[in-house]
Amino acid sequence: MSRVTCDLTISLDGFLAGPNQSPAEPLGENGELLHRWMFEEPEANAAAIEGILEAGAYIMGRNMFAGPGPGAWDADWRGWWGEEPPYHAQVFVLTHHAREPLEMQGGTTFNFVTDGIESALAQAREAAGSKDVAIAGGAQTARQYLSAGLIDELRLHTAPMILGAGERLLDGVANLTLEPTEVSGTSLVTHVRYRVVH
Repeated sequence: MSRVTCDLTISLDGFLAGPNQSPAEPLGENGELLHRWMFEEPEANAAAIEGILEAGAYIMGRNMFAGPGPGAWDADWRGWWGEEPPYHAQVFVLTHHAREPLEMQGGTTFNFVTDGIESALAQAREAAGSKDVAIAGGAQTARQYLSAGLIDELRLHTAPMILGAGERLLDGVANLTLEPTEVSGTSLVTHVRYRVVH
């Protein structure tokens, strides 16, 4: 059976989005600075980036697809990534708002799951075949899967910055035992792979 992985970039104080998230700033104030390592040092961080993009299917929360807010999104909304998102696979979006699958260029299809995290995982496993399933984010989605014991490997990419407020990754997650298996990095990020001990 395929593994369930989760790659997230966080600040030193544990936030993966800054305060005041909005459609104009979906990662909150200064949240985009967390990801400098991907864009300013892509060659030095090639293995980590490749690891993020090698999954056979992805699961993300409603906010990661459409931005903050509990209401229904605009029916014409097609995600933050343009017409060819980087996933090139089936993506399962957790939501309370049913919607027909959205096929994009390059092989990405967004599927909207209204019946919970276990259903999304079962559908993603089927779509992934022998490849891994990746929990893409955001914080609330990652917390749900961690709390349910459904993640096998947590890969944290820690940026050397303090956000001070925002969306913290591990708030409310209890009984989590992590075993570090690999550490690497550059001046903009420290990558740590953790095996989640079940």
